[in-house]
Amino acid sequence: MTGPIARAMPKSVLKYASLSAVALIVAYPFYFMVSNSFKDLFEATTVPPTLFPSVFHPENYVKAWEAAPWARYFANTAFVAITTTLGEVVTAVLAAYAFARLEFRGRTVLFGVFLATLMIPSEATLIPNYIMMSKRGLGGFGLGWYDTYQVQIVPFLASVFSIFLLRQFFLSIPRELSDAARIDGAGHLRFLWSIVLPLSVPSLVTVSLFSFIGSWNSLLWPLIMTSVPEYRPVQLGLSAFRQEAGNSYHLLLAAATFTIAPIVLLYLVAQRHLIQGVARSGMKG
Repeated sequence: MTGPIARAMPKSVLKYASLSAVALIVAYPFYFMVSNSFKDLFEATTVPPTLFPSVFHPENYVKAWEAAPWARYFANTAFVAITTTLGEVVTAVLAAYAFARLEFRGRTVLFGVFLATLMIPSEATLIPNYIMMSKRGLGGFGLGWYDTYQVQIVPFLASVFSIFLLRQFFLSIPRELSDAARIDGAGHLRFLWSIVLPLSVPSLVTVSLFSFIGSWNSLLWPLIMTSVPEYRPVQLGLSAFRQEAGNSYHLLLAAATFTIAPIVLLYLVAQRHLIQGVARSGMKG
């Protein structure tokens, strides 16, 4: 075989071989976790590890589930994650539409200042947020939200990244659509609800997915602001279970597997919209 196709084949083979190697490297820790969760303790701690369990032990998941109040942890996490996601989407949609479609004095400067907050690490705001939210606030005037659901929700109802991503997408919607809607007598809210949001489904899914995953994986803030299992999320439950399980690595890996499973399933379902949302927003990874 000669010609351009023959010259391009080595490059394609090298590209796909490199991608396959990277994919295997990334996927192996997940495979290691799932595979060892079905082994007994002796086989799970064997060095070097075996690729497949010699005997499957699905009862590891039952033992791990019964060893901690996982149902409560999952219920807490689901409630906090869903509420946070819905609130963040609402605030992001309204703010992004204002920055993208409304004309007001200082819009560019305000948006620049808004984006500058992305450079502030979350650790820098940890102590002020703790003082403001806890019952031990400055001068005793804190909100008193220690050990509550709202302390895990309210501080995360707005996201600069989500607003930026949606704004970039809203800017790509033709002005002719808003002009036509205005001629028909539609205001900004009607135009947003009837035209902008239906066109923005991929971006909305992307924002929702990032928000949900961030809330589901939250560890440091709930660790500081909660002290009882009644309000603690699943990541804190996994951390506590790690101390209780001790050297029972097979049970610990089983718990880690069913903790991460909802996020993996959610990504597999929404990955097409995620890729479209990032691509159509004009962002580059």
